[in-house]
This record gives sequence, C-alpha cells and structure tokens, in this order.
Amino acid sequence: MFSASVIISFYNNIKALDIIITSLESQADSQFDVIIADDGSNEQSQQYLADKISVSSLTIKHISQRDQGFRKNRILNKSVSLAESEYLIFIDGDCIPQQHFVADHLNESSSGLILNGRRVDLAEMFKERLHQSNTPQSFFQDNLATILFHYLLGKGKNVEKGLRVTNPRLSRFLNRKDKSIVGCNFSLFKADLLSVNGFNNRYEVASVGEDTDIEYRLVKKGKRVKNLFFKATMLHVIHPELPRLKEATEIFNESVKNGETVAIDGYNQAFEQP
Repeated sequence: MFSASVIISFYNNIKALDIIITSLESQADSQFDVIIADDGSNEQSQQYLADKISVSSLTIKHISQRDQGFRKNRILNKSVSLAESEYLIFIDGDCIPQQHFVADHLNESSSGLILNGRRVDLAEMFKERLHQSNTPQSFFQDNLATILFHYLLGKGKNVEKGLRVTNPRLSRFLNRKDKSIVGCNFSLFKADLLSVNGFNNRYEVASVGEDTDIEYRLVKKGKRVKNLFFKATMLHVIHPELPRLKEATEIFNESVKNGETVAIDGYNQAFEQP
C-alpha cells in the first residue's frame, strides 16, 4: 500500500513531464504511486507515455479522455478513482518537484486539512537548462546562486519559496497568513475530497475550477487550509498568467449563491463522458 498518490495534470508537454518523472524517481520518500491525468493528448504523447511508463522505476498509471477542450477537472476526478493511496497530491504537468516534495506533503498531512503549497517561477532563461538537467530534483539547490542573482535583477517570481525551511518555529512564522490554494501544488485525503464529490466538471475553461472552487466547498464543509510554503518546493518556468474567464466566474458565483458544498456534476459523474 502506498502512502500517497501523486496526480499529474497533463496535456502534450512531454519535455516537462519527462523531467517531472525523473524528479519523482529521486524523491526522499518513495512510497507513492503516480497517476497521469491526461486531458486528451495526441498520439505522439500517448506513445511517449507508454514507453516512459515501461522503463520507469515508479508505479505509474495513465488515464486519458477525448480531446474536447479544457476538461481538466473531469480527468482529475477520473484519476482519483485509480489512486492506490488514501492520500492525494496534485501537481501540474509543467511543475518540477524538488527532492523532499512528497515527504513534506506526507509529514504535514492530517484528516480535514488541505495542504497548500506554492511554486517557484523561474525566469525563461532557465528553461533549457532545467529540461536538460540530469538531476532536476535538486535543480534549485544546485543553481541557487545564479537563480537568486537573476531574481534580484527582477527575473523570476516567488523564488524565495524555493528555500526549504524545516525549523518549526520559523516555518510557523513564514506560514502565518491565510492564503488560497493553487491547483499546481496541494494535497488532501481522498475521503475529504470525495465528501464534496470531487472537482466540479462544469468548469471547462482554465480559471478557478481546479482550486478556488474546490477550496470553497471543502472549507464550507468544515475542512481547513494549511500553508506549506517553504516546503514541498517545486519549480516552474514563468509564463503569462491565464485570465479569470467570465464563464468560470459565473459558475463559481452560482455555487456560492446556492451555498453548494457537494458538486452536482463531480467525481461520481466523471465517467459519464468519455
């Protein structure tokens, strides 16, 4: 039995996924399986995944659905059904976990808690170096001086979140402010997720559906968000942020107005569409 299931949201970005898998193969805690939640990638990506899974030291499952636009929440729900662990860690397919990522999530896990991590947004100049690294799990530490130098010049974002702080008192101080979860780095027990019927499948544009909505319903159900900043570190190459689209905001506002805690179209309905 695994201690955690790491669920990776994926769509055709095989270069990033390759180094994510390499990084996960070198985690400090190896008691986890991996589920690739594939939102309709092309045949080339599908073949890559089959080849990668066959040679990886990890236990990896791949689940996909038809490419009918952005249906991230639906494939996440489908992926949860394959998890061999009672604890779920969600990451995006362009975010590279550092060596203690899984261990930090597991060490802080508790029933009723949603652990809320962050990511370092590296400057674009680090993209190729990161993608070519043989040790992506330690890339931040190995390149710390260069990353910090360019950060001071205004290149990159949230770089300080890559520093791993293990002192309990300092960690509590750094995590003292309430912050909303982000879909690229959070974790919780499967039972807590299923108590609100998982992710809301109605969101079919990138925006608030994979984090703001799920947090709202979980908190309303009595769960609590705990920050995991300066731990569970991960790297991401910066790119323009996606706007909060009107369609998603309208769905969320409707949920708030109706006081919804359990998704009407969620985990239990995910397999109704291929």
